[in-house]
Amino acid sequence: MSATSVAILDYGSGNLRSAQRALERTGADVVVTSDRDEALAADGLVVPGVGAFAACAEGLRAVHGDWIIDRRLAGGRPVLGICVGMQILFERGVEFGVEAQGCGEWPGTVTALPAPVLPHMGWNTVEAPGDSVLFDGLDADTRFYFVHSYAAQAWQLDTDGSPFAAPKLTWAQHGGRFLAAVENGVLAATQFHPEKSGDAGAHLLRNWVRSLT
Repeated sequence: MSATSVAILDYGSGNLRSAQRALERTGADVVVTSDRDEALAADGLVVPGVGAFAACAEGLRAVHGDWIIDRRLAGGRPVLGICVGMQILFERGVEFGVEAQGCGEWPGTVTALPAPVLPHMGWNTVEAPGDSVLFDGLDADTRFYFVHSYAAQAWQLDTDGSPFAAPKLTWAQHGGRFLAAVENGVLAATQFHPEKSGDAGAHLLRNWVRSLT
């Protein structure tokens, strides 16, 4: 039986090699690529992201990453966003008063955390739902590694009356409540860095890779 294939989208942003190593440890066959066909063909696509929202969104569009994500989701093909790779899945981001357009897969705006100390850097616990796939088998006091100053602080997608399952939302606290992870059908994302989160992050990535088969 062949290994599960995972493509990490290379659009000029993100911890590509550390993400690659972390995913390879799950047993997946991992490629780092900006090639459209490779990104579409893989069992799972990871969208990393580090730095400013606007720069990441611009880089993503330069390799047609927004189209790739949309095409995969339309075909029921899983996507995982990490850090700013999660943020750019929302409609827009505002940094230093400048608004930039995201992919628009989810409604809402990414804004600065209302915290006296930024960035939010270091280990923090999360509040995951009991039926989460990503956090299955992890204790409630498990810590993950965050480094960010901005986040989505509200969930605006209205699924009332929808035939699809309600999204699974995971929250964390730093100056206020913000989304630490979202599981919305085949589209999932984490604000923290699982590839930098030790055994807990490795467990979460194994859970995601298992869900691809």
